[in-house]
Amino acid sequence: MTKIQKLIYTGRTHTTGGRAGTARSDDGQLDVKLSTPGTSVPGTNPEQLFGAGWSSCFAAAIGLAAKELKVALPGGVSVHAEIDLGTNSDGYLLAARLNVSLPGLDREVAQQLVATAHLTCPYSKATRGNIDVQITLV
Repeated sequence: MTKIQKLIYTGRTHTTGGRAGTARSDDGQLDVKLSTPGTSVPGTNPEQLFGAGWSSCFAAAIGLAAKELKVALPGGVSVHAEIDLGTNSDGYLLAARLNVSLPGLDREVAQQLVATAHLTCPYSKATRGNIDVQITLV
C-alpha cells in the first residue's frame, strides 16, 4: 500500500440513512439527498457521485499532463463517466467507463494525454486492479 507523504486536503462528509438518506460535507458545500439507483425518488446516488469525482479529477490530470508535455489543450475538453453497479458470485461490485473528448487534438497526442492522466489521477490509481475500467478517447 502506498502512503501519503504530504497531505494536501481531507474531504469530510457525514451520511445518514444509507442509499435513501442524506450526505453533507463539514464545510456545507455539499448537501445532497440520496436515492437508490433506478428509482424515481429524488436524489443522487453514490455511483453518480463517484463518477462526478473521478471525471473531474481525470480532466484535471489531463490538464497537468498537457502542461508536462507542453501541449495546448483545446476548449471543450470533457470526460463522461459511466459507473456500473452490479453483482457476481462474490456480491456487489463496480465497473467504470470514462469517455474522454479532446476535440481538435491529434489522436496520438490525445491518447498520450489520456494514458498519462490515467497513470497520475488518484481515482485511477485507487481503482487500478480493483474494478473493470475502460477508458476511451471519443
